[in-house]
Amino acid sequence: MSFFPGNDPEAGDAFACDAIETLIVPKVSDIGGFEVRRALPSLKRKLVGPFIFFDRMGPATFKPGEAIDVRPHPHIGLSTVTYLYDGTIRHRDSLGTEMVIAPGDINLMTAGRGIVHSERSPEEMRDSSRRLSGLQTWLALPDAMEEMAPAFENTAAASMGILDDGKAHARVLIGSFHGATSPVSQYSDTLYVDVTLPAGGEIEIPADTEERALYVAEGSIEIAGDTFAQDQLLVFRPGDQIVVTSERGASFALLGGASLGSRRYIWWNFVSSSRERIEQAKEEWKSRRFDIVPGDTEEFVPLPER
Repeated sequence: MSFFPGNDPEAGDAFACDAIETLIVPKVSDIGGFEVRRALPSLKRKLVGPFIFFDRMGPATFKPGEAIDVRPHPHIGLSTVTYLYDGTIRHRDSLGTEMVIAPGDINLMTAGRGIVHSERSPEEMRDSSRRLSGLQTWLALPDAMEEMAPAFENTAAASMGILDDGKAHARVLIGSFHGATSPVSQYSDTLYVDVTLPAGGEIEIPADTEERALYVAEGSIEIAGDTFAQDQLLVFRPGDQIVVTSERGASFALLGGASLGSRRYIWWNFVSSSRERIEQAKEEWKSRRFDIVPGDTEEFVPLPER
């Protein structure tokens, strides 16, 4: 899913809540019956903290014989973060990793100077009906780490920091939030939280993170008298305390972190502070100088001609 084509999201209209700096409505791409909504990057906003890419995948139901088959493709200069609400995906990469991610787990794959991976429905599950729903995001690496050695880590759902006060349930995926902390590695200041509000629930989003945004994954939320529907990305103004409520219940992803402090270019699956480095990566993939993916060597995604 990290290479799905997608249209530029659209910025929404201004709302009464002046804490909302930008509202982005992602456009939908239909990939063989599997819907993907891309909220970042957009024309109005390229990054929120280190987050340079945000895809909402599904939800979708696959019939027996239907599958996701994302062929081997390369990355540089970023970490991919895969988080599922439902379903499973088998990840393979050029480090020799093979991992089936389950709901609630985090797959953090750091490309650094270059990595290749594939994402497919597990072969042993293709004969049954199943759901798939989740988020895939990219984190741009800070300048000093863009060429680091590639790495992969899987963190089980049970290891995440949890906040549950009766008004909200939050799983801290990366960083720290209201005293709960995730063990997932971070290369710059990063905040990523999966929040569920019951009917009548509420949660405060502190102002101590430099850049923050919220993606409504399910239901609707209220902030300062305005209602925001499912599948909208709200980028908050820095420095404001935010209180999120939900009359009927909702779930959302909170994302952000410190600004990288330098520009990032993005082309296909490549992210870098240097246009020349992206051109180099394009030539390396075109001439097949990236490493192969053990166990998945028969196919690959060719370099786009654009």
